[in-house]
Amino acid sequence: MGATFSLFTSNPYGSLPSQSKPGLGDLPESCVALILGYMEPVKICKLARLNRAFREASWADFIWESKLPSNYRILVRKIFGDSLGNLGKREIYARLCRPNTFDGGTKKVWLDKNTGGVCMSISSKGLAITGIDDRRYWNYIPTEESRFRTIAYLQQIWWFEVDGEIEFPFPPGTYSIFFRLQLGKASKRFGRRMCNVEHVHGWDIKPVRFQLWTSDCQSTTSHCFLGEPGKWSFYHVGDFVVENQNAATKIKFSMTQIDCTHTKGGLCLDSVLVYPSGFRERLSVFR
Repeated sequence: MGATFSLFTSNPYGSLPSQSKPGLGDLPESCVALILGYMEPVKICKLARLNRAFREASWADFIWESKLPSNYRILVRKIFGDSLGNLGKREIYARLCRPNTFDGGTKKVWLDKNTGGVCMSISSKGLAITGIDDRRYWNYIPTEESRFRTIAYLQQIWWFEVDGEIEFPFPPGTYSIFFRLQLGKASKRFGRRMCNVEHVHGWDIKPVRFQLWTSDCQSTTSHCFLGEPGKWSFYHVGDFVVENQNAATKIKFSMTQIDCTHTKGGLCLDSVLVYPSGFRERLSVFR
């Protein structure tokens, strides 16, 4: 029996090289690229770390062109001009995902990394605010709680009106507009966030009116009381639909409380956000 066993285990010709099993690294680069094309951008970047085949395949232009907005060439010209040169589609996607500032630093635009949807933020300095030049009413305050490092703070006023206007080549889709506001003035003391609500008044008497108009005759109006002092909140102005990917959409929006029977104050105005509708849960990342 021992002799029989030795026939299967012994090798009179010496050791033969072991046969390794095929792995992910043996997949053709073209096949890997086709697989990656069905995945979300963040997952593609994670898989690119697996091995050389996945890394090289992740740079294929056809993958990233399918992730970019349909009018990405127009967006690139609007934001960067001709400065991007002959960058590949993956690099263009990465550049667009960063917060890109334009219009004198008053606006930022970027792509949502997961969906490729276009998002925009407009600073308080990019809005028309009644009384902003009179320090008895309004002041600009530096803060780390804003993407723009500055907010507009209302001490007290009778006639409250904030207007905004943008013209931008949004890709086709439905978008929502929000005001980012806070009742009370935040500060830090011994490293801890504090909020002074001493001057908050007048917002519980009459609601604020939000309005939205577009160049293709879309419009909406809503009313809302401001609440939750000490916390940044997003107030929905309305939604608009973009159908033409080759033309810029002009949008006007406003926030008013012009009942002069009482004053109102203690309000921080950070920015206005334009975001693809259906992703409101993502607004928490801006708080």
